[in-house]
Amino acid sequence: MNRILAGLAALTATPALAEGELHIFNWGNYTPPELIEKFQDTYDVLVTVTEYDSNDAALAKIRAGGHGFDIVVPTSSFLPIWIAQDLLLQTNPGQMENAGNILPEWADPEWDPGRVYTAPWQWGTTGILVHTGSYAGDINTSAIFLDPPEELRGRINVVPEMQDIMNLAVMYYGGEICSADMDILRQVRDGMLAAKPFWTGIDYPPFETLINEDILASTFWNGASGRIRAANPDFAYGYPREGFPIWMENVAVLADARNPDNAKLFQNFVMDPENAAIISNYLRYANAIAGSEDFMDPDLIDAPELVIPEDLQASAQTARLCEPATQDIYTRIWTEVLR
Repeated sequence: MNRILAGLAALTATPALAEGELHIFNWGNYTPPELIEKFQDTYDVLVTVTEYDSNDAALAKIRAGGHGFDIVVPTSSFLPIWIAQDLLLQTNPGQMENAGNILPEWADPEWDPGRVYTAPWQWGTTGILVHTGSYAGDINTSAIFLDPPEELRGRINVVPEMQDIMNLAVMYYGGEICSADMDILRQVRDGMLAAKPFWTGIDYPPFETLINEDILASTFWNGASGRIRAANPDFAYGYPREGFPIWMENVAVLADARNPDNAKLFQNFVMDPENAAIISNYLRYANAIAGSEDFMDPDLIDAPELVIPEDLQASAQTARLCEPATQDIYTRIWTEVLR
């Protein structure tokens, strides 16, 4: 009996004595150095971070194998693909020590019921960033890129995230996310093709091109928009009243992770309020961890990019992947727009 108790004690103590490596595969410019340094110092684990620029790129890299990564941070709408293709390890973050800190509305999400695979990273919205010194009209509309005002034409960027842009366009023309209404989808295709000549590009713009006002408007994400506004207060973030998506990025452990124990430590680590605040302070996105507000930058608590105006809250729709047949139509429309 004493031998069993001693063995259990040793297992319990193991996380505090962790060592070795952890290899994180995350979105570009999305991993706070302070967080990594703190994790390394706490657990004596050497961390490397490799970046990707889209959900599709991340999926393709992991599917190809031979990557050497332990952790990936997929968007909620893509998680069903990762799970269905057995790319993730069931680590049960919903039962970890810090899981009690997860806000109720994020504890049992439809994309990962019970948090069997993922810990929350950040959540946000997709909307429109506009230089209000150049345009004084309504910015809470997807017309900014789908029916571009004269003042912004030729200096509008559209990010190359098919799901986000298709969602915004479908809602602009009166549909809901994943609408299969062919009349609406024809309007989406025709509308984007008609607007495209007024776009400067379909790209992930370096922040400097916005801060320096080379680009005056872009479909963008709220946290990134907050970072732009901090450097150039003439920019403001708009929530399209026609509809905009809400999404969450989540920390998952890969099925072929070489360091799964350290990866699980990291999942639990990011659910600590102080550590969740480090992420929010760096990325300017909201997190799903209760108590983190005590450690967040004061100006972030009521930042306009994080607080959806009351009259626009009903316009939010949860992002998700569509049924395969509908997704195929979206892909064909998007491919035509990219040509």
